[in-house]
Amino acid sequence: MPKVVDHEAYKIELTSAASKYFSEQGYHGASMRKVAEYLGVSKSALYHYFSSKEALFLACTEFVMVRAQQDFITENDAPEAVRIEQLIDIMRPDFGSEMMLMVDYMRGKTKKQVAEDNAMALALETYRKSVAAIVGEERVEATLSAILGHLLLEFMSGKI
Repeated sequence: MPKVVDHEAYKIELTSAASKYFSEQGYHGASMRKVAEYLGVSKSALYHYFSSKEALFLACTEFVMVRAQQDFITENDAPEAVRIEQLIDIMRPDFGSEMMLMVDYMRGKTKKQVAEDNAMALALETYRKSVAAIVGEERVEATLSAILGHLLLEFMSGKI
């Protein structure tokens, strides 16, 4: 009897594992061959699910940001400052590796390419929605800037 494969579940499994690979190894040094080896699948199997490294990276970004948005939901009765601190606490553990990956991914891109990049747009939208849920739309940019600046200073000073 032929093996029944849930292709969508398998694609999610590949995406999850590839997300870890990109986080550990970066973007520019990655290739579909290297990712396939890491995942323990053939390169053709990986291409069956993802047409290119860029498509795989976008799928990984979507996977990570959906999980992040679920984690970022801080709808509770706590004061705004406490909810912002809760959001920072959620972002802190992965901040350094995410920033390193983002810089590696964006290296060599023009401002126009960054502005039109689907992965960056998705990440920024997720962060904005998460912050807007706490402070409202009118203060989202200033608050997000403060949060990212705070985390960047912690990262640069070796605290995270």
